[in-house]
Amino acid sequence: MAKETKIIGARTNNLKGITCSFPHSKLTVITGVSGSGKSSLAFDTLYAEGQRRYVESLSTYARQFIERMPRPPVDYVYNIQPAIAIEQKNKVKNARSTVGTASEINDFLRLLFAKIGVIYCTECGIPVIEHTPHSIIEHLFETMPRDTRFYVLAPLKIKSSESIGSLRQELIRAGYYRVMINDTLIDLTEEESTSVFKNKKLKELLIVIDRMALKRAEQARLADSISTALNIGKGVVFIKPVDGDALLYRAGLVCDRCGRVYKRPEPLLFSFYSPLGACPTCQGFGKIITIDYSKVIPNPALSLDEHPIAPFNYPAFEEMYDYMAESTSGEKIPWDVPWQELSKTHRDIIINGKGEWCGIKGFFDWLESKRYKVHYRVMLARFRGYETCPDCGGTRLVPEARSVTIGGKNIAELSAMSIKDLRDWFEKLQIPASQLRMVERILTEIRNRLRYLDEIGLGYLTLDRQTRTLSGGEAQRINLATALGSSLTETLYVLDEPTVGLHPRDSERLLNTLKALKKIGNTVVVVEHDPVIIRGADKIIDLGPGAGENGGSVVFEGSIKQLLKNSSSITAKYLNHRKKKPLFRQFRKPRGYITIYGARQHNLKSIDVKIPLGVFCCLTGVSGSGKSTLAEEILYAGFQRFRRQEPVELGEFDRIDGLEQIDEMILVNQSPLGRSARSNPATYTKAYDAIRRLMAQTYDARQRGVSASQFSFNVPGGRCEECQGTGTITIEMQFLADVEVVCEKCEGKRFKKHILDIKYRGKNIYDILNLTVTEAMEFFHDSPEVCKALEPLVQVGLGYLRLGQNTTTLSGGEAQRLKLASFLSQALSSKHRKKIFLIFDEPTTGLHPADIDTLARVMNLLVDRGYSILVIEHNLDLIAYADWIIDLGPEGGDKGGRVVASGTLRDLLHHPTSY
Repeated sequence: MAKETKIIGARTNNLKGITCSFPHSKLTVITGVSGSGKSSLAFDTLYAEGQRRYVESLSTYARQFIERMPRPPVDYVYNIQPAIAIEQKNKVKNARSTVGTASEINDFLRLLFAKIGVIYCTECGIPVIEHTPHSIIEHLFETMPRDTRFYVLAPLKIKSSESIGSLRQELIRAGYYRVMINDTLIDLTEEESTSVFKNKKLKELLIVIDRMALKRAEQARLADSISTALNIGKGVVFIKPVDGDALLYRAGLVCDRCGRVYKRPEPLLFSFYSPLGACPTCQGFGKIITIDYSKVIPNPALSLDEHPIAPFNYPAFEEMYDYMAESTSGEKIPWDVPWQELSKTHRDIIINGKGEWCGIKGFFDWLESKRYKVHYRVMLARFRGYETCPDCGGTRLVPEARSVTIGGKNIAELSAMSIKDLRDWFEKLQIPASQLRMVERILTEIRNRLRYLDEIGLGYLTLDRQTRTLSGGEAQRINLATALGSSLTETLYVLDEPTVGLHPRDSERLLNTLKALKKIGNTVVVVEHDPVIIRGADKIIDLGPGAGENGGSVVFEGSIKQLLKNSSSITAKYLNHRKKKPLFRQFRKPRGYITIYGARQHNLKSIDVKIPLGVFCCLTGVSGSGKSTLAEEILYAGFQRFRRQEPVELGEFDRIDGLEQIDEMILVNQSPLGRSARSNPATYTKAYDAIRRLMAQTYDARQRGVSASQFSFNVPGGRCEECQGTGTITIEMQFLADVEVVCEKCEGKRFKKHILDIKYRGKNIYDILNLTVTEAMEFFHDSPEVCKALEPLVQVGLGYLRLGQNTTTLSGGEAQRLKLASFLSQALSSKHRKKIFLIFDEPTTGLHPADIDTLARVMNLLVDRGYSILVIEHNLDLIAYADWIIDLGPEGGDKGGRVVASGTLRDLLHHPTSY
């Protein structure tokens, strides 16, 4: 019987004591509607038990915490392998971390450059060749005709204190009878030579080591003579033809032109984490902190009369305009012309100063001298920004590292290439056979890792891209490629929706990568909704039938053929029929447009884009085509700058027209809702305020004098002070990941005993926080305030969440829908509606196809209430609901950044080049 991991009686979160198995060296997909228990089974049960058993095998120090590390609530787990979780979260905050370091490709590149890199002189720009007697001889045979007669000469420096006469005698005793001074040959055995040695100004002479003709037969003698000359000349030898100019050779890594000595490169020279390789100006970050003049003058369309200089608009510094006008009166600077139309000379005077006028730069220098005062430090921070380091040009490395090349490119140039182009470059790279033996293994590792990254749809990224700028899906796929590159076998990999952020076109390539992982003997378990991945799995476990309390059961377990015949599975219905969407319904007409001109941030190709208002608009395109850049760094940041005149980081573009048509623009991305371990759906929707007031009105609470504030776990009073209301305590494990254990004092119930004794309709506050949203709606059916706050959660499909569930445990999609619920709440209750523009970044993350209809219905409801919505999305089912679609591409990275098509769904379906 084939080996498999078997789980019996799993009861984590909403799982109903389920039993299922995961065959080894196979790909298993766990699917089901949102909230059906997929993550509870994959991560909180399967991975948690694999990790726990691994930690059990560690040292006594680590094991002392094991009994306190909770075992998942499961009866038995058989045949589990060591587990690795590749989650859909980008936890990297380090500014130095890049795609190259995260994927370990940089480690191999550093080794490659240290072993076979060609050094170029940083002063002269010529190759620095390491000369040995053998290489000098080969060079002579290449550059001089055969049988040329020449001298082998060794330079000898003469110290001023040295007796010239005794030097002559020493040379004769050592067997050297001839020297050369100023191209004149002198025989030391002749008496006339003594007069030369009486010259007090003589600083150097050349000892004749040998005189011979260039012949292959004399090669051994020549090698011996050159070695002797290098020894005497301290690494320098001259080869002087009898009729011609002398050739200078230096031993070791020395520039033949300027004589600069270089050290042999070592791997740390190419690392921006190391003091040896990091640029000293930016310390390996590639950017320096400086005054950002786009923040100082946020609106260049204003004239000096309209006061465009933000720091001078503070009441304390308004007189700077008068001071500037007086000091620059002779310069004839026009005050009624927009800043952007002033001449370069006039702008330079205003910024850098002239005569009595200190300039904006001088003003900031003065602020810098006052930075011991807090308010000046705050003000400086508002107008600071990052600019590319002037010394390393953003490459992060010292000049010595940038001067080493392979195939004509240095390590920084390779890191700036897209992974797809870099893969092609390495496939074509030709290395001499003598060097290939040294670096064959390194090249194989680099080529494999680049291939994995390209095949999982990340070919548009560059190795120097900061890891913290990646989406959760991109970070997860890099971890997946790293796992493949590490060549681990017989390991359990648990993945959380690796297709997030991936265009449907690339799903097949990702599936091939997952199959490659199982092919080398690993067990792969994936939580996924993508039909391509589901159809490609060896086994499917479908959980459901509903969410929350209505989920947690195994609806189906088996192969794709068996699943398609199953009548009770919602997933099967979706795969069989893919519910028909009303594709050519009546589309809403835009109520105006926001037009972006000349967007050129990152890979955007100076494009003009019209974004409609008053409709449901989708921004689509393959991964890396520039969607997030356009929506977040240009449109959203541009509105912030326009509406609030605040100094914000802004992408590059010419101008944006039409922003005055909206009152507020809100970006709803997949960032966590809050860092607090006490944040939960009840507190987020403000339902908890009403619940606390109800608890405080009970007879028991009034008898004991317990107020509503004592039912809060955010302030001292009623909460457990041991865990400060979180219910858990985090133990730092130093060299291992921190372990979270249940608080022993309150047993995870968050409150003190006298608070837990107070009950409302038979339930205390801990019991109420354990209710799902749907259960709470039923429990508080006669409390309009609580129901009104919770209703939007049900409408966005989050009725299965528990009121007290920590928001940091929510998936990116759940967090986004929780934010969506708060907008829905405002839309349903607001009497004075503003014109609000919402930007969503992949809200279908973590959603089963059955839940996408709910999401689309809520979004359309918001549009009907006067909202404008722009959604960055790849999911074809949600795109089908859009009134307007903007498709970027045609590819990712350098080959993207253009508008492929724009219009209704009907327009796009007939477009020849849109994916």
